[in-house]
Amino acid sequence: MNRDETLPVQDHINLRPLGVIRTPYQQKFAIPRQPNLVDAASGEIVFHTEFSDPNMLRGIEQFSHLWLLFQFHQTVEKGWSPMVRPPRLGGNKKQGVLATRSTFRPNAIGMSVVQYDKVEHKNGRLSLHVKGVDLLDGTPIIDIKPYVPWADSIPEAIGGFAAERPTLMPVYFENQSAKQLAHWQANYPMLSVLIEQVLAQDPRPAYKAEQDSDEEYGMSLYDLNIRWRVSAKANYVVSITHNHEPQAHKD
Repeated sequence: MNRDETLPVQDHINLRPLGVIRTPYQQKFAIPRQPNLVDAASGEIVFHTEFSDPNMLRGIEQFSHLWLLFQFHQTVEKGWSPMVRPPRLGGNKKQGVLATRSTFRPNAIGMSVVQYDKVEHKNGRLSLHVKGVDLLDGTPIIDIKPYVPWADSIPEAIGGFAAERPTLMPVYFENQSAKQLAHWQANYPMLSVLIEQVLAQDPRPAYKAEQDSDEEYGMSLYDLNIRWRVSAKANYVVSITHNHEPQAHKD
């Protein structure tokens, strides 16, 4: 008998998210392409009521890093493709989706290693604080596992087209943005470092990486709108305003 004929068939797997993570990233644009590239980006995993038993996290403080399994909830409805264009290849060359970390996957499941910070349990509300996140605000968390260095780190592993860390770009605050930054730092003490680390990764679309057109871009961090321009392979922060404030339009 052909062994393939005896394979069990399971059409669906039911997964219940443990909770959602709150992060500074309000939109996909500008999220680091990998975790721990921006260690100033903190996240708080807020557990749903049915998973709010603090015993679930007992002993987790023994581990410096954790694996997060999550769903790419904003792309799951868009379906998936067997071939994708990885940003590390300039967005021009196609690769098989399972040979990349693309968000457009058959089951829309992602994984990230993050830094453990602390656990909070107040008034029946259980949360886990982590650092170095690369997840969109509101992302459903499917599972959490300890990162075990001797098993999870393989120094001799080959990284394919993503073997090298990305080159960082310098970041400067122009006069207006520097004054605005001083104002917002009271609410977000790590804001300057967060902006610098995010922009240093060059969040622009991959095909614009070699362009130097002095074009202006915008991103949302927390409830703030950050505008910057790229010139001479450096980032210049133009303004930092509340998302509800009117923005000046370029002529």
